[in-house]
Amino acid sequence: MNIREARPADLEAVVQLLREDVIREVDESEVPVSSYADAFTEILGDAHQQLLVGELVGEVVATAQVTWVRHLTYVGGLMCSLESVRVRSDLRGKGLGGELIRHIVGLARDRGAARVELTTNARRTRAREFYEDLGFVPSHIGMKLYLGEMA
Repeated sequence: MNIREARPADLEAVVQLLREDVIREVDESEVPVSSYADAFTEILGDAHQQLLVGELVGEVVATAQVTWVRHLTYVGGLMCSLESVRVRSDLRGKGLGGELIRHIVGLARDRGAARVELTTNARRTRAREFYEDLGFVPSHIGMKLYLGEMA
């Protein structure tokens, strides 16, 4: 799999991967892809974020949003935060997700990050097992406060 930075032309493919998610708080299936364009453009232009895609034979089949955050924790350490990690549903279980995560962990090591962190929905037992198999530990309790209709 070729892993690269997303480009504006990848918007529709990335949104499709997000929509394959089986656990959603809000049904976005009828929302036009163009509704995501401003956020997509902002993320692509933010020096503290990377939107990555994985391609097979020129087709986007995986994605992850990486945010680089400086914390006072770990003496001003850099943290790598993962969000929206997705692999196309018909390709799950073939090692692509692991390849994507290992790539991101490599980026974090190269930048000298102190930690790579992510949250996953508590109902996603298979996802939790996937991350634990990659070395992630359930060390914290994640909490969310949803605001507004689309939160």
